[in-house]
Amino acid sequence: MGKKYNVRPDIDEAAEKAGPAIGSRREIENLPNVLWEGETVDMLASGIYGGGNGLVALTNQRLVFFKHGMMSQKLEDFPLSNISSVQWSAGLLMGTLSVFASGNRADIKSVAKAPGEALSGRLRMLLATAKTQAMPTTPAAAPTGAQDLAARLAVLDQLRVAGAITDAEYEDRRKAILNSI
Repeated sequence: MGKKYNVRPDIDEAAEKAGPAIGSRREIENLPNVLWEGETVDMLASGIYGGGNGLVALTNQRLVFFKHGMMSQKLEDFPLSNISSVQWSAGLLMGTLSVFASGNRADIKSVAKAPGEALSGRLRMLLATAKTQAMPTTPAAAPTGAQDLAARLAVLDQLRVAGAITDAEYEDRRKAILNSI
């Protein structure tokens, strides 16, 4: 991104990863005011939701859309536990992140392609990991170890291709998956 916000290390790092098209300085500077205690920011992107241009923040607990205007503010959050699925569709430069939560659909439009792809990939990985950990295992429904291992590695490959994780993170997580067998 080229410039430091000096807000908080996790927010600064996420803003740096988002690239030069973020364009949500006021939201980034005020983001700590809307975060919960212990909540950390993983990824950021800018987009349009509900008629306003704002900031999309993926944290360790939720997906947040935050608009901090001169005359009005808007905050809508989607706790990760309430998100059932995510859809990413893109054109040449911009895309739409669709979040399905609690029976509703929220479309965040005009998200720059690279950060949108990375954010949606990371969000999918978080959802898949949470669902895998939360699923009760029954002998009849449980996948074989090889199927589970293949699925986890496939998700990891998708995250690396989408740019949601670095090559070093990919290698670390791949080793952890393989060491778990």
